Amino acid sequence: MAEFVVVGASLAGAKAVETLRAEGFAGKITLIGAETDRPYERPPLSKGYLQGSQARDKAFVHEPGWYRDHEVDLILGLPVTALDAHGHTVTVDRVDKISYDKLLLATGSRVRQLDLPGTDNTGLRYLRTLADADALRSALRPGANVVVVGGGWIGLEVAAAAVGHGCSVNLVARDAAPPLARVLGPEVGQIFQALHEANGVRVWRGVEVREFGGLSGQLTHVVLDDNTELPADVAVIGVGIEPNVDLAASAGLMIDNGIVTDASLRTSDPDIYAAGDVASSLHPLLGKRIRVEHWANALNGGPAAARAMLGRDVSYDRLPYFFSDQYDLGMEYAGYVEPGGYDRVVFRGDVAAREFLAFWTREGRVLAGMNVNVWDVQDDIQKLVRAGYGGRPADLDRLADPAVPLPEVLTPDRGDAS
Repeated sequence: MAEFVVVGASLAGAKAVETLRAEGFAGKITLIGAETDRPYERPPLSKGYLQGSQARDKAFVHEPGWYRDHEVDLILGLPVTALDAHGHTVTVDRVDKISYDKLLLATGSRVRQLDLPGTDNTGLRYLRTLADADALRSALRPGANVVVVGGGWIGLEVAAAAVGHGCSVNLVARDAAPPLARVLGPEVGQIFQALHEANGVRVWRGVEVREFGGLSGQLTHVVLDDNTELPADVAVIGVGIEPNVDLAASAGLMIDNGIVTDASLRTSDPDIYAAGDVASSLHPLLGKRIRVEHWANALNGGPAAARAMLGRDVSYDRLPYFFSDQYDLGMEYAGYVEPGGYDRVVFRGDVAAREFLAFWTREGRVLAGMNVNVWDVQDDIQKLVRAGYGGRPADLDRLADPAVPLPEVLTPDRGDAS
């Protein structure tokens, strides 16, 4: 009987083992995670749970008894320390060897850490695990001075949560451009900066942290490189993540900004697969390898990898998708645009009221789209993106006109009657 092993008790790993059983796999399944918590989803860590609007238990993928009921051997709190691809074994905590016929690596990512004076002061926080969220949530007390270092999604969502808890917030970003400009461009990044400033956050752009000041080991202030001192009871560091590729690299798998896979999520070893934000996968629609660090990629990539492990014909072509909730703004984004890879942002709706759509286009083709406080349009947005990557442009004037239904903005293709 076949033995499948999944390294990484993450959302991707949990959905993979769920899919294996749902697809009828009757062999042995082992799911191994370095954390002590059973698999959970990460969005609540910076959204609902951190904000206080969602119970902690809502983050978990399955009920506690699900793994036992589905005969999944769940090993928690023990890291996988070695992978022998030739011998088809993984070593857990340097002691126990587990054999596999097929292996899925869903090892995720780790936060980038700052190496600056004062980082040993109590009061510094990173946010990657559920335990991190527990600690940060208890630190966000009314009246606390919070400094958020980093102007990405985690930084902005933490800033919004801190404001909701009654904290005073400064957000420090090394980039001189508006927050999120690398992902969304300055046109939309400025909208998010204005949102935070309207809610009392002071945004510092184009500066870096020089030092974390403290007294008796407790953080008291943050010193910027222009000598500004910001009062701080809590400093949250959100300067990005990097994929956990050490295990794969040591086993000789191909690595390039993640574990390299084909469109079926198979690595350079035919019996090893990778999914989630550790995987740098060939995207059939985009025609290039990309690594996606968002929730939807773990949610959908785990099941896709599981089906491939079972010998199904898999071509994983889901569009990158993510969402965010900040104050009274909710948004969804689908598509893929490299920094500077567009020539125009088309807005549709009321930007001032923060009820609009935005489309990133190049030579008339829609490469990505975002809906802000406008709902039930994601299917249409994703169709436009798929058409754009298929070479079919949109009429940008009609795209900007809310009176024109989204399905009607594409220009006629070559096979349409004129």
